[in-house]
Amino acid sequence: MKPKLKMRLGDLLVQEHIITDDQLTQALSEQRNSGKKLGRTLIDLNCITEDQLLKFLSQQLNLPYLDISRLSIPTEVVNLIPEVQARRYRALVVEATADTVTLAMSDPADLQAIDNLEVFVAPKKITIAVTPEQQLLDAFDNLYRRTGEIAKIAGELEEEYAADDMFDLASITDSDSDNETTVVKLLQSIFEDAVQMRASDIHIEPGEKVLRIRQRIDGQLHENTLDEVNIASALVLRLKLMAGLDISEKRMPQDGRFHIEIKGHKIDIRMSTMPIYHGESVVMRLLDQSAGLLTLNETGMPDHILQRIRKQIKRPHGMLLVTGPTGSGKTTTLYGILSELNKPDTKIITVEDPVEYQLPRINQVQVNHKIGLNFSNVLRTTLRQDPDIIMVGEMRDQETVEIGLRGALTGHFVLSTLHTNDAITSALRLLDMGAASYLVASALRVIIAQRLVRRVCPNCMTSHQPNSAELAWINSVAKKDFTAATYKIGTGCQSCNGSGYRGRIGIFEILELDEAMVDAMRTGNPQDFAHAAKQSPTFVPLADSAFEYLYNGMTTIEEVAKLVEDVSEIPGAEVMSSDSGTGV
Repeated sequence: MKPKLKMRLGDLLVQEHIITDDQLTQALSEQRNSGKKLGRTLIDLNCITEDQLLKFLSQQLNLPYLDISRLSIPTEVVNLIPEVQARRYRALVVEATADTVTLAMSDPADLQAIDNLEVFVAPKKITIAVTPEQQLLDAFDNLYRRTGEIAKIAGELEEEYAADDMFDLASITDSDSDNETTVVKLLQSIFEDAVQMRASDIHIEPGEKVLRIRQRIDGQLHENTLDEVNIASALVLRLKLMAGLDISEKRMPQDGRFHIEIKGHKIDIRMSTMPIYHGESVVMRLLDQSAGLLTLNETGMPDHILQRIRKQIKRPHGMLLVTGPTGSGKTTTLYGILSELNKPDTKIITVEDPVEYQLPRINQVQVNHKIGLNFSNVLRTTLRQDPDIIMVGEMRDQETVEIGLRGALTGHFVLSTLHTNDAITSALRLLDMGAASYLVASALRVIIAQRLVRRVCPNCMTSHQPNSAELAWINSVAKKDFTAATYKIGTGCQSCNGSGYRGRIGIFEILELDEAMVDAMRTGNPQDFAHAAKQSPTFVPLADSAFEYLYNGMTTIEEVAKLVEDVSEIPGAEVMSSDSGTGV
């Protein structure tokens, strides 16, 4: 049965003293000019909140008020109504039985919309639930994936080439051809799906019988397979053209980059190709330039870490290192520091491979190994350019390390990164790379080590009671008393794509070299240095910081166990990370 108000909405709201006669008159006048519905007009004029209006409609129409952000809705249920119609009428199928479908709507009194949607679910009957519009818009983005569209276009592309086992190079590179149009449509859908799902990387991997398209979301790979494996070469060829690579070279790896715009997002794409047994593998890193750079305040660093970093970056000279494995957020931290130091009276030069974000006022140099423009060569020239601050993308060899250290001793503040597990081993790595111990002791000031762990989804977060094995592991590893800890897990919802996690949070440790550490470093004794670092009252290891987030319910036992296994040699960590039972 369709919901119907016994009186007009405006009169009902006045009768219930929710709005005044004057407010209704003003809204009706504004409605005639804007053409919007009365409810939306009242909300825009701040006469009533959306929550008040929807709960009022829910009571008047005897309909349930539904929070769909916490629901996990099957794809086949959502797809009962096409995305275009769902967005047009602000309606989403959230449940389906043999006889009925439940439709969440932001305007349950829109009878015309219900009539138009009935054709898609017939012969099932429609029941209505009331839901805030923003929740519906978020759900559209999260639930209407492009996977079906990708598979359909892939099938079309395969049919276009069915007459020949080999792809016609001319037809693919001809921008007016139907083949080219289909390839572009397929790539457009792949990119749209990746942006919609907040993916950081796209992997295109041809196998023997399937083509795998994988997305890295919050550090985890999610796989989608296509049976049309023979379209892989068409996709790779088109991507090579976009990145300006040599389309005739299939035996050697190539790197390139290009820019696209997807749904208002300006995306910078770094692309790498590699020959594999069944063709060429492509990995693309997606950098959303329109999102802007994070400031230090926005990186999620705890206040006590922020204060110490800000104190250190005010130094006129010395070296600051940010360390961690690939994908741990080192670049984000460095750019956050640079944005804070970027002032008209400060000259900053960066040497990067590649330049990920373009920063105003900062002189950024892109390394080019093919012409001999490597880190060490550029760094020598950089020191002659009268900089105040130098950022070196990565300390990769002895020559670069020594030039950077000498620059830090001659009046420059030098920022750089290392791929190491923690802060203590980072200092020792410089010695392993051949740097003189006296140089490291004199120039190195501070090391920031970091990791990213997945954050529990706020929409489906629920309390969790660890089992006996989990509690025993926590008590044996954590230094803090966990008696009053708040354990949380995500049950899985449309907001987190059923994973129980949404977004990631940084785990940091900071090591500021004091006199004891400098003396140990100067003698080149790694054991003495490690001992002095661990004795520092301000040094908090990564694992301890991770347990603090677990204590406060921000992440799960599973995520902390993975980090502990990575950065420590504590027995039992590997057991917890593989069999914690807290993941979704």
